[in-house]
Amino acid sequence: MERRTSSATFPPAATSVAAARRFVRRTLTDWDMAQVADDALLATSELATNAVTYAGTSFEVRCLLEDGGIRIEVLDHHPTRPIAMPALEETSGRGLPSIDRLASSWGITYEGLTKGVWFRLPKPDGALTGTTREAPGPPGGPFPGVGPRQAGGPTSHATDRPFRPQPGEDTLDGAVETVRDVLAADGAAVLLADRDGALTLGASAGTIPDTPAGRLTMAGLGAQARAGEPWVTGDATDPVAAALAARSLAAAPLQVEGRVTGLLVAVAAEPGRFDEAAGRRLGRIADEIALSMERARVGELERSWRGWLSFVAEASDLLAGTLDQERTMALVAQLVVPRLAAWCAVHTVDETGAARPAYVWHTDETRVDGLRELLSNATPAPPMDSSGAWSGHTAAPASVRAVAGPTADDLAYAFPLNARGRRMGVLVIGRPAGDRFPQVAIDLAEELSRRAALAIDNARLYTAQTTMSSALQRSLLPPGIPEVPGLEVEVVYQPAGEGSEVGGDFYDLFVCGPDDVGAAGRSRWRFAIGDVCGTGPQAAAVTGLARHALRILAAEDMPVPDVLARLNRLILAEGPRARLLTLLHGEITPRPGRDGVRIDLVSAGHPLPLVLDPDGTVHEGAGAQPLLGVFDDVGFTLDTLELRRGQVLLCVTDGVTERRAGSRLLGDDNGLEHLLSACRGLSAGAVAARIQRAVRDFGPEPSNDDVALIVLRAS
Repeated sequence: MERRTSSATFPPAATSVAAARRFVRRTLTDWDMAQVADDALLATSELATNAVTYAGTSFEVRCLLEDGGIRIEVLDHHPTRPIAMPALEETSGRGLPSIDRLASSWGITYEGLTKGVWFRLPKPDGALTGTTREAPGPPGGPFPGVGPRQAGGPTSHATDRPFRPQPGEDTLDGAVETVRDVLAADGAAVLLADRDGALTLGASAGTIPDTPAGRLTMAGLGAQARAGEPWVTGDATDPVAAALAARSLAAAPLQVEGRVTGLLVAVAAEPGRFDEAAGRRLGRIADEIALSMERARVGELERSWRGWLSFVAEASDLLAGTLDQERTMALVAQLVVPRLAAWCAVHTVDETGAARPAYVWHTDETRVDGLRELLSNATPAPPMDSSGAWSGHTAAPASVRAVAGPTADDLAYAFPLNARGRRMGVLVIGRPAGDRFPQVAIDLAEELSRRAALAIDNARLYTAQTTMSSALQRSLLPPGIPEVPGLEVEVVYQPAGEGSEVGGDFYDLFVCGPDDVGAAGRSRWRFAIGDVCGTGPQAAAVTGLARHALRILAAEDMPVPDVLARLNRLILAEGPRARLLTLLHGEITPRPGRDGVRIDLVSAGHPLPLVLDPDGTVHEGAGAQPLLGVFDDVGFTLDTLELRRGQVLLCVTDGVTERRAGSRLLGDDNGLEHLLSACRGLSAGAVAARIQRAVRDFGPEPSNDDVALIVLRAS
C-alpha cells in the first residue's frame, strides 16, 4: 500500500503556529478530509505551540494519509526535553489531555536529533484512501532545504511534499484571507484599536467598505466584546455590523495579556450565514493569531511613528532654517496642512494681549479668506493656557458664518504657543464636522506647536536684534555724501552676514571749513575710511568714537596727523574696551584756476590707497604708518598727492583685499591693482561697481567680512 505524505518546516515563531494550521487545513482539503479539519487544526495548534514554547527550535509538520485515517506529527530539534502530562490542578499545559480526547491515538517518538509528537484521527466515511489520491504539489516548488525523510524511524514515508507558505500569511492581509476562506464569508477584516480606543481598519478582504460608517470604539461594543468573547449576530443594530454594512456578522476580540487590541470579523450579505459554531471557530482563530496580529499592529505603529518622527525632525530642520517671523508662521501652517488637519491658523498676541490670526491656511485655498474672517470674529478667542478642543469660531456672527460656509461647523483644536516663559499666541487646527482628531494627530500637533513657538520666538528676537543693529549701523554712517567741486565721488558699504551684527567698517566724507576760510575763499573736505577690529557692540562703540572725533577735531581745524594722534590716545583711554583701528584719513582741497584737487592723507595701518592714471598705470598714493590703538605717543606724517583730471583714487578696507577663494586672496599678486587697471576711462560709479562685483564673484561662498570703499575721480 502506498501512503501519501506532505510536510513543511516552520521557524520558531508564534506566527508559524498559524501558518502550520493553514498548511494542515489545505492538506486535508486536498485529500478530501475536511470533515476532521477542526479536530486536526486544534491538535496541531497545541503541538506547534509546545514546539515554539518549550523546544524553541524550528519545527516540521508532517501529514500522512493512511487507509485508517490521518496521522499528523510535529517534530522539533530538541529531543532531550521531555513533554509531561500536566496535573489536574494545573491551569496551563492542558493541550495534551485535549489531544488525548480528540485523537484515536497519540504518542512521542525520539529519532536521534529530533523529537516528534504525533496523533491519529480516524478516516471519516466517504473519504478517499491513501492508495487512491496523491497530495498535489505546492505552488512554487519544494521548500528549500527540506528533503525526503530517511526510512528507519517509527514510520516510513514514501514521499515528503513540503508546502511553501504563501507571502503575507503571517500579516494582517494573510489573517483576513484565512478567515474568509475558513468561514466562507463574503468579507473579513481586522479592526485595530488605537490608544484612545477607536477601531480603525487594519486590513480587509472581500466586501468590506474602505471606510467603515460611523465611529467605532471599544467602549461602544457589547459586553461580549469587552469581555473578550466572540459573538455572532444578524442584527443590523450591532455597531460593527452597521459600520461594515453586513447582514450577518461573526466577530471575535483579539486579546493579548488580557487586553483587547482589536477585532477579527467575518461578514456576509445574507442573514443567518454564521452560527454559534462559526463564532467559536473564529474565536479559536483569533486566539491563535492575536499575538501575531499584535506584533503586526505594533510593527505598523512603529513604522508609523518612525514616519512621524521623521516628519517632526524635518519640520524642526525647516523651522530652524529661517529667522523671518512671517515666513516661520507660514511654514508652521503648511506643515500642519494637510498632514494633521484640513486647516491651520497661527494666532499671535496683539498690543492688547489678545490672540489674533496672523497666518491662515486651508487645503482649499478658496476658503482661506472666509476662514480668516471667521477666526477674527470668534468668541471667545482660543485659550493660551492649555491645549484642548475649541469651538469659539462656531459662535461667530451669522453673516460671517455664511461667508465661511461649511468651515463654520468644523471641529477645532487649540495649542498654546509658549516659549521662554512668554506667551507667543495659539496654534489652531481644524477638521471637517463629523471627522475626528486621532490621538496621534493631537500628539504630533502639540509637539509641533512647542517647536513652532520656539522658532517664532527665535524669529521675533532675531528681527528685533536685526532692527536694532541696522539702526545702530545707520547711525555710524554719514546721512549723505556732499558734492565736492572737481571730483566724482562714489562710496560702497556692504556689511557681512545677514545684518544681525554691527560691522566694524565705516566711511565718512564731510565739509570741514567755512566758505570764507583762506585767501581763495574756498571750503575744504575731509574723508575717512576705517576698519575696527571685530564686530558687535564693542566694535560699534569704537566706530562711533572714531567717526565723531574726526568731525569734532576737524571743526577745530586740527591738521590730519594731529587728528590721528589725538584719536589714538582716545582709543587707548578706553582701556579693556579698546579696539585696534586701521584708518585712512585725508583732506581734499580744491585748486583755484587749475584742474583736479590736492589730497593730504595719512594711512594708519590701513590698506594703502591706489591711484589709477588715465593710461592705466596704477601706483600707491601714500606710505604705510602705524595703526591706532597699539602704541602711545606715536606720530604721523602727511602724504600729499595731486589728483589730476582723469585720475582715480581708490580707498578700500581689508574686506576687499582679503576676500578669500580657497587659499587665495584677492589682493595676492597685485590682484587689486590689476582690477583697477582694467577700469581705465570709467566713471567713479562704474569703478566702484566693478570692484564690488569682482569681490562678490571672487569666491563661491559669501564674504565673511565687511566691505567698504571710496572712489574719488578728478573731473
